[in-house]
Amino acid sequence: MLHDAAHCSATGNIAEGASSRYPDDTYKDYPGLKHLNEFADRRKAAAEAKQLLLKKFEKAPKPTDPEMLAKRAEREAIAAARAARQEERERMKQEERDRKLAEAAAIAEAAAAAANAIQAESSNRIARVVADEAERKAERDRRYAARKARQR
Repeated sequence: MLHDAAHCSATGNIAEGASSRYPDDTYKDYPGLKHLNEFADRRKAAAEAKQLLLKKFEKAPKPTDPEMLAKRAEREAIAAARAARQEERERMKQEERDRKLAEAAAIAEAAAAAANAIQAESSNRIARVVADEAERKAERDRRYAARKARQR
């Protein structure tokens, strides 16, 4: 709102003789606003601007216009293609995860087989040692029995 010296002195905002906040040449830097010195002019300009905006929106294409329907169909096609690409990426990622899991399972199975082979080899070695020990004891017992038989 503009403040002129007469108005401000009447309301008591500015002391007598003091200059107003906005001098008479307030709008010299804004040539398009020079004519807005009166409240009625400002109201009229605001109403005209509002009418211009309303006309602009009235001229805008409606959602049922063929052009807008075509744009909507194009956007929907783009969105569908994007969704299809996303699904394809997800499918590829899932296949890669499945492949890695299968590979890891195969590696784990091979490791388990190797561990079982090592365990079997160790068990065989232990069995051979035990069998050799039993054979040595049997041979010792046979020799002992033969020696006792000779002494009688």
